[in-house]
Amino acid sequence: MFGGRAVYLDGKLMLYFSAKTEPWRGLLLCTERTHHESLLQEFPDLIPHPELGKWLYLAESKDTFEYLAQQLVALAGRRDPRIGILPKEKKRKRPSGTS
Repeated sequence: MFGGRAVYLDGKLMLYFSAKTEPWRGLLLCTERTHHESLLQEFPDLIPHPELGKWLYLAESKDTFEYLAQQLVALAGRRDPRIGILPKEKKRKRPSGTS
């Protein structure tokens, strides 16, 4: 997925780690927009991802990256209801020649 590492828990996509160039160098927190406000208040170094605004982003360049990444991983591990999205089901391809 986008060339990084996705973390799933209980079938939900929780976190995505990427080591590419900005804005894909850091941790993406997979969440619904309805949870952005409370997460941004709790973790002010998070921002909506510049290209994937439905998720929140913690840039690796932040001085607080390691500390906050550990907190976010722990929050996901505790199954905080604000974190995680159910992936959309993939459409099945029909075999050639069928209608």
